Amino acid sequence: MNQRARVAMSGDEVTAFLEGARKLQLATINPDGTPHLVTMFYGLDEGRIAFWSYAKAQKVRNLERDPRVSCLVETGEDYNELRGVLLYGEAKRVDEPEQVLAVGLLVARRMTPGVADDLLLPYVEQTGRKRVAYVVERTKVVSWDHRRLT
Repeated sequence: MNQRARVAMSGDEVTAFLEGARKLQLATINPDGTPHLVTMFYGLDEGRIAFWSYAKAQKVRNLERDPRVSCLVETGEDYNELRGVLLYGEAKRVDEPEQVLAVGLLVARRMTPGVADDLLLPYVEQTGRKRVAYVVERTKVVSWDHRRLT
């Protein structure tokens, strides 16, 4: 078995890893073709990465032009502790106010674990007026768990 196959996570392991994390690195494509990379809190919508952003943000302008994204979730400090999931996909914009708020609530829950929804809702409703939301449709998943190397 090659080393790449040894460290790859199963589908269930990828799901559990994404459910247990809070932030990701989101890459979009700038007008000049260079990557635009930002850290984002995210939620999971039926297993899909979901995020929101202010409508005037650079990442939103990039996604309007080209919806392709890369999403990296990674943990570990030393080489033998590294675990991660890299998702390639297309970000589908969500415009309906109720759906934007639903994504916002998913994200807010990750940002503030253990806080009740009724306390999060006023923030989500207020900030949601200036935001758009996206759900990432995966086209490719790459994963690794270097703990398997020891």
